[in-house]
Amino acid sequence: MRHHRAGKKLGRDSAHRKALYSNLTGALIEHGRIRTTEAKAKAVKPIAEQLITLGRRGGIHARRQALAYLRSQDVVHRLFSDVGPRFAERPGGYTRIVKLGPRQGDSAAMVYLELVDYVPAPEEAPAAARSRPRERAAATT
Repeated sequence: MRHHRAGKKLGRDSAHRKALYSNLTGALIEHGRIRTTEAKAKAVKPIAEQLITLGRRGGIHARRQALAYLRSQDVVHRLFSDVGPRFAERPGGYTRIVKLGPRQGDSAAMVYLELVDYVPAPEEAPAAARSRPRERAAATT
C-alpha cells in the first residue's frame, strides 16, 4: 500500500519523472509561463518554488544546487540574475496555476503554471496582414 508516500508517479519511472520535473521547471524559469496538465503543474509547483528561493538566496552553494537540478547554465543564470532578485521581497508564493479547461484530444485538464508577476508580451500582427496589397501592385507596374 502507498500510505504516506508523497508525490505523484504520473505514469513514469523515477528517472523519467525527474527529467520531466527538471524540464518543466527550466521552461517555467526561462519563459515565465508554461501550458501543461493540471497534475504535472501541481507536481512541479513546489519544486519551482524551492528553486526560486535558491535564486533569492544567491551564493555559490545555492547556484550549484540549482545547477544540479536544472542542468542548464542559461536557465540557472536567469534564475539568479533575473527571477530571484524580482522576488527578493516576497516571502513565498512565487507561482500560480490558472485553469484553462480540457484539452481537445483527451479531455485532460490543462492549466497555465506561471510566475505571479508574469506579464504576457504584446502579440504582433501576422506578416500577411502587415503587407499592403496596393504597394505590391504598384511595384509590379
